[in-house]
Amino acid sequence: MDLTTHYLGLELEHPVVASAGPLSQTVAGVQGLVDGGASAVVLYSLFEEQLRAEVARDEQLIDVQSNAFAEALDYFPTAPITTKSAAYSYLSLLERSVKSVDVPVIASLNGADLGGWVEFARELADAGAAAIELNIYMVPGDVKTPGELVIKRHLEIVSAVSEAVSIPVSVKMSPYFSSVGNVALQLVDAGASGLVLFNRFLNPDVDIETLNTDAEFELSTPQEGRLPRTWIASLRNHTAASLAGTSGVESSDDVVKYLLAGADAVMTTAALIRHGRSYTRELVGGLQSWMVRKGFVSLDQVRGMLAVPTVWDGETVRRGGYVSAIQAAKARYGAL
Repeated sequence: MDLTTHYLGLELEHPVVASAGPLSQTVAGVQGLVDGGASAVVLYSLFEEQLRAEVARDEQLIDVQSNAFAEALDYFPTAPITTKSAAYSYLSLLERSVKSVDVPVIASLNGADLGGWVEFARELADAGAAAIELNIYMVPGDVKTPGELVIKRHLEIVSAVSEAVSIPVSVKMSPYFSSVGNVALQLVDAGASGLVLFNRFLNPDVDIETLNTDAEFELSTPQEGRLPRTWIASLRNHTAASLAGTSGVESSDDVVKYLLAGADAVMTTAALIRHGRSYTRELVGGLQSWMVRKGFVSLDQVRGMLAVPTVWDGETVRRGGYVSAIQAAKARYGAL
């Protein structure tokens, strides 16, 4: 059975990839993910704000303590502290991880300004990243910010980074654009080699006892896979760019669903946190069992079987499906 897939021009043994998250913060963690069966690993995200905050703290410490004792001038480093030196730990992790495993290691970058995106992307490429995943977190706090400005900002980032590096660049997209499909195709035109659907933004809850907001980040659930699969199925026949599904992967059934929709790769962290790094093998084994049961011998036979054909009237199909679902719900629940 051939489970080989191609993602961002990289040949992967199978489609299950460890997504960016807390399990890839150390070399041992990356090795554990690969030993557990991951065909590729996306490192945890490098946040530019965190690096700049570290630089500011270090500079303040040096300034405050510079004359605290006679040996101070010799004690503190004379070289200026830069964001590059602050990113040393991430770059070191990337370099050591690349050397320690035999699968692609993809860096994840979450920048704050355009110059920072480009600067760090170059450093990640130099450190040996097989590709760079742009984790663009841009949720305007100002409700007056027009949507076209948000889209323009995304396109500028993708274009600048893609031109600055020679390795593939993917974009972990937001599901909150007014026209997700159109923005996705614009991102590809701007230079993205692939799209990861979707980013999970912070959704604070309200604690009615403490009268505060709760900003805890929760693991995804299988229900969350429906939205990205819908858009992967819509996009599959409209672009040659790689498509990766993320969120809502709990079992091998979820992997199969993403592939049928048209995903080239299926990413998960939540399932590996819940069940352990070796759970990847169970996901892949379940995929193999399903393919045997259905008589498939190659992933190419499965991928995109349920993707939306280009000849369809997409709006009519979606509207018809929506109306049918509402009618079924009325019949089912209206009788209660």
